[in-house]
Amino acid sequence: MIDRYIDFLYGICKSMHLGETTSLGLAEGLAFASLVIVGLLLYVLARFIISKTVHVLIKKTPSTYDDLLIKNKVFVRICLLIPAILVKYYIDDVMPDFPETEAILIKATKIYEIAVYASILMALVNTAHELYNSFETSKLKPIEGLVQVIKGVIIAVSVLLITTFLLGKSLSSIIIGLGTISAVLMLIFQDSIKGFVGSIQLSINDMLRIDDWIAVGPADGIVKEINLTTVKVQNWDNTITTIPTYTLVSSPFTNWRGMEESDGRRIARSINIDVNTIRYCTPEMLEKYKHYALVQDYITKKEEDISEYNKANRVDTSEVMNGRQQTNLGIFRAYIKAYLSNNPNLNHNMMMMVRQLQPNEFGVPLQIYAFCNEKEWIHYEEIQSDIFDHILSAAPMFDLKIYQKH
Repeated sequence: MIDRYIDFLYGICKSMHLGETTSLGLAEGLAFASLVIVGLLLYVLARFIISKTVHVLIKKTPSTYDDLLIKNKVFVRICLLIPAILVKYYIDDVMPDFPETEAILIKATKIYEIAVYASILMALVNTAHELYNSFETSKLKPIEGLVQVIKGVIIAVSVLLITTFLLGKSLSSIIIGLGTISAVLMLIFQDSIKGFVGSIQLSINDMLRIDDWIAVGPADGIVKEINLTTVKVQNWDNTITTIPTYTLVSSPFTNWRGMEESDGRRIARSINIDVNTIRYCTPEMLEKYKHYALVQDYITKKEEDISEYNKANRVDTSEVMNGRQQTNLGIFRAYIKAYLSNNPNLNHNMMMMVRQLQPNEFGVPLQIYAFCNEKEWIHYEEIQSDIFDHILSAAPMFDLKIYQKH
């Protein structure tokens, strides 16, 4: 049948008074073009049949996983092989008199096949990646870097195979030739190689996950993407900071995941007390402070302990410097601790203390160290602000002043 078709085309060319060789070449060229057109028509027909059958059946299944095959056009890309298969099968029949041209066309068809197979593999890799991302595990172990490496390998192998066909050499000889320029390739792709190593270390050591809150350099926000060469962080002002993946392995960074998974978020903030307002308590001051419910029992018990100590040690209490005495700062610390202990927004099973830090030019820092039940940023800040609103307002009630530079 194909021979008759070529003879028919040859007769038409001869009727146009073309030469023997020209007529034969033109006839076989038109036959090849017809073969390609038939292949394209079969491709269109196959796409239509698949869209009306396979796609419909997949969409009717309760599972959404197989829908990813449609989304990534796996079946459509498989259909692209039809023209190549048709050409390879019939090329000997349509080009019997021009072996050199036939060899070139076969080589071009093989290159086309390699490109199609590579695109099919890429579609399957994308499908597997999206399927993996549909599970919660993907947030714990992102594989974006691994996927990019696999795609890179597919592309590299495809290029090598195409090169072997174009140069007419074996794959092993091409690989040996590449070995001679490996140093140059290492220099060119050093960022990708370092990024690949970094992404593997981040994943294996569970150092970073999608949706982690990290702080590194100018970046302070939520991790949105981890790929082969970069990590994208959406900062709290909604800007995006891009960080080289390997930087997170070679340089220190803060990951707040531990806080988010713990039972509380730490409050560690200080107020500065004016040293000129710190003094021993007089009996009048103690009577005044006893009206404050949170320290009433503390002051009474402390006075009893001090009285027993001074009596046992025969301390001359006529001088305030002798023996033990209470200070307004000490009672204020006890008040803050009692206030924190009665605050329902704090986790009382975690560390809680009120301590003095090293005095400096701004006074005596009084640090509140506790853990808030609420870890969500807005609620955490509101609770922390409420605590310090109260503490700042309560300080003057103990005859203390907060240091403020004038």
